Amino acid sequence: MPLLLKKKDGKREKITDKYELKEVLGTGAFSEVVLAEEKATGQLFACKCIDKKALGKKGGETLENEVAVLRKCNHPNIVRLTDIHENKSTVFLVMQLVSGGELFDRIVEKGSYTEKDAADIILQILEAVKYLHSVGIVHRDLKPENLLFYSPEEDSKIMISDFGLSKTLDDAGTDDMSTACGTPGYVAPEVLAQQPYGKAVDLWSIGVISYILLCGYPPFFDENDTNLFQQILKGEYEFDSPYWDDISDSAKNFISHLLEVNAKKRYTCEQAISHPWISGGAASTKNIHESVSTQMKKNFYKSKWRQAFNATAVVRHMRKLGLHGSSMDHSANGGK
Repeated sequence: MPLLLKKKDGKREKITDKYELKEVLGTGAFSEVVLAEEKATGQLFACKCIDKKALGKKGGETLENEVAVLRKCNHPNIVRLTDIHENKSTVFLVMQLVSGGELFDRIVEKGSYTEKDAADIILQILEAVKYLHSVGIVHRDLKPENLLFYSPEEDSKIMISDFGLSKTLDDAGTDDMSTACGTPGYVAPEVLAQQPYGKAVDLWSIGVISYILLCGYPPFFDENDTNLFQQILKGEYEFDSPYWDDISDSAKNFISHLLEVNAKKRYTCEQAISHPWISGGAASTKNIHESVSTQMKKNFYKSKWRQAFNATAVVRHMRKLGLHGSSMDHSANGGK
């Protein structure tokens, strides 16, 4: 893989020459994420350590694609890649440190939560995806696990992570992708129908996420994937009582424009951002925390599929160094 960084004299620079690798923050099938401190500055990053042998050829191609996408991205709501190192056995991706935890965890922990809170979250996601689409990138795997809070602070921004399935469009930006990929429950109908698809698949996923943020459970669900996919292909979902009784008509209208089976009729990022529920003050400020958090805990919380990310280890380490959330803006680089 052509990922090496070289010193000026042509010798390979070791990751440990530049960073002190500290405690493990999370683990995956082929990698682990460790806290890394830059020796020269004391800045904290997240270093994704990827086992090349376990990765294999196909995984190597996926990694190269992810690196190419991340190198192209520069947006405040997208996790940044800042450094790459490699030795015979491991690729090290040094990335922006995101320590605020997963989206659903934070909502469950909140004391109060409203439609307005959900709309503010969705606006940040839409702005980031609008940027991705403007530079010819389709994420293709937007889901709650890939939405992280930047810091533990109450007003923390949302960050999009994990670009392993992302795709760069050709210069014409044509909708010519055909690979069936994504996560069941969040994947768009045109992908399941094996039709050529494009940027609109990300808007469908945002529609699913928006739905969950307002009730705590997914719009499409079945233990049997075949039945689940049939629901998605037909766009069969409901705003069930009593869970949706207190949700505004504007919110339901917004979701219906994203969960539109016809990709050509589905909202774009620009249309979604201009919807009254997002930018027109139509989102309700009624507290819906109890209902939503109860359903989230029932349907998502501490799921066996989730990768552990030890945000508390980051916070503990930062306190030890006398650092606070504001210093992370200058220091942190990494993620999941």
